[in-house]
Amino acid sequence: MRVTEVHGCPEDFTTSQIAIVDADGISREVRLDVVDHWPSVGDYVIVHAGFAIHSLIEAEALKNLSLLRELAAQMPEELLS
Repeated sequence: MRVTEVHGCPEDFTTSQIAIVDADGISREVRLDVVDHWPSVGDYVIVHAGFAIHSLIEAEALKNLSLLRELAAQMPEELLS
């Protein structure tokens, strides 16, 4: 997901360390407690269970998103609902 906002400070655990992320118009608030690299606006992160867990370079993220969209397009409709 692409980071649209970052709140908090990576050195200050008393702040709310969160980011707002977006993928295809779906926005989520995620925690940054365990991410491998503190993100900036425009960066991409892999999100699991409400936590950003890994940062990606843009080319890698766009390739992964393309592959996921291709996989979803080939998925039988009954498995998507």
